[in-house]
Amino acid sequence: MNPLVSSPSITIDPALQMADGYSASELFAQSSGLTYNDLILLPGHIHFAVQDVQLLTHISKKIALHTPIVSSPMDTVTEAQMAIHMALLGGIGVIHYNNTIEEQAHEVRLVKRYKNGFITDPIVLTPQHTVADIDRIREEYGFTGVPITETGEMGGKLLGIVTNRDVDFVGDRSQALADVMTTNLITAEEGIPLEEAYATLEASKKGKLPIVNAHGELVALMSRTDLRKMRNFPLATKDDRGRLIVGAAVGTRASDWERLTALVAEGLDLVVIDSSQGDSVYQLDMVRRIKSTFPDLQVVGGNIVTQQQAAHLIEAGVDGLRVGMGVGSICTTQEVTAVGRPQATAVFQVAKYAQQFGVPIIADGGVSSIGHVTKALSLGASAVMMGSMLAGTAEAPGEYFYKDGVRLKKYRGMGSKEAMTKGSSVRYFGENSRILVSQGVSGAVVDKGSIRHYLPYIVQGIKHGLQDLGVQSVEDLHQRLRNGFLRFEQRSVAATAEGSVHSLHSYEKNVL
Repeated sequence: MNPLVSSPSITIDPALQMADGYSASELFAQSSGLTYNDLILLPGHIHFAVQDVQLLTHISKKIALHTPIVSSPMDTVTEAQMAIHMALLGGIGVIHYNNTIEEQAHEVRLVKRYKNGFITDPIVLTPQHTVADIDRIREEYGFTGVPITETGEMGGKLLGIVTNRDVDFVGDRSQALADVMTTNLITAEEGIPLEEAYATLEASKKGKLPIVNAHGELVALMSRTDLRKMRNFPLATKDDRGRLIVGAAVGTRASDWERLTALVAEGLDLVVIDSSQGDSVYQLDMVRRIKSTFPDLQVVGGNIVTQQQAAHLIEAGVDGLRVGMGVGSICTTQEVTAVGRPQATAVFQVAKYAQQFGVPIIADGGVSSIGHVTKALSLGASAVMMGSMLAGTAEAPGEYFYKDGVRLKKYRGMGSKEAMTKGSSVRYFGENSRILVSQGVSGAVVDKGSIRHYLPYIVQGIKHGLQDLGVQSVEDLHQRLRNGFLRFEQRSVAATAEGSVHSLHSYEKNVL
């Protein structure tokens, strides 16, 4: 038995526990604005193993994550590949809108069509389609395994299926699928339980299992690849149809309504209204219109840093809030506009207000270490949004390049002149300006490898942080924040230096 789990119960004197440090309310009442680095959390009593820590949290009223991390809607951070892997690993990706409506809708479509349990909307072709059509599907979506029906649509009579083995060695790519498709099929009947369908798929040793009704008409599809993914990614963030959940950002212009409508048609789960200053009549009108037209779509408003801003957006009907202004590693908003707020203070104050209404907040910006994530959660955030920490991974958009022997990837703020020229100036209410005032910079970040290895490393670090605090869940963490049992101290410059690597001639800091 694990000694951490079986250790004898210890009675904690509440008065003695409260003697050290300050509650968050006490700390923020007596100080100026604070950043994450200004704070340190005092340890609690450990009575459980690190694997017992649960990070289940909500980022909106209806969307829950097992991993409290959201990838930022930046054009060097989140497109389909990032969003897919974020969802597989228990988080969520928010696809940027520095592109055309069609391009953003395509990215959302790739995530929602990513293989899952029962695929209820697979791509279907007719026997008259050609091998070249299979090539096109493989290039666009990354898979084959296409069912063939009489009508070329779901609900048509199932005639066969085309997989890689049917077309890989076909020389004439204009050949009809009727000549190459597999017709000796193993199928399952509509209504079969998921577990039984998986067992049938395993026993068949096939790659796909078509699901048909009593008339032999195709109603769904199951994939062997999905079976493996269910085992490898048990915490995947999925909708009620088994599809991966995805978010996307939009602005507040009239044309953004057309954009949003196209995204909703692709199955969008969460929309982030993207603005550097979210308390505007434009955003409030957009939120109200979305909630009245698409009541099931979850809406995250922002960015904001004050309780008054939060009150306006909550009254308009948002399901979540994005907190942070000018604190990102590539953001210069505070320098240029002299407006913003230190992130630790912003997160605590907004979370304190929003929790009264059951509205979760996402702490956006200022996160450059795992400890910053733990601090954000400890101040009331339900999740953090990451940009620079996820940029540089294999799944982030862009190509790697080398400089001074170091493998890098481009990373730029959406307020940088380079990004604004491409279209993100709408985020800063500057699309009609003849002079673009940049509120961010362009740079590069070091190669971090695949997010499949990197994100679990971050998650494990967060769990260690909560264990040291003596709390087993995000819900428990927030409860201790509210009742004052979570204790903080403010660090001096010397204390911050002491808590970092020091007194070495040189060192190497590896994250994996």
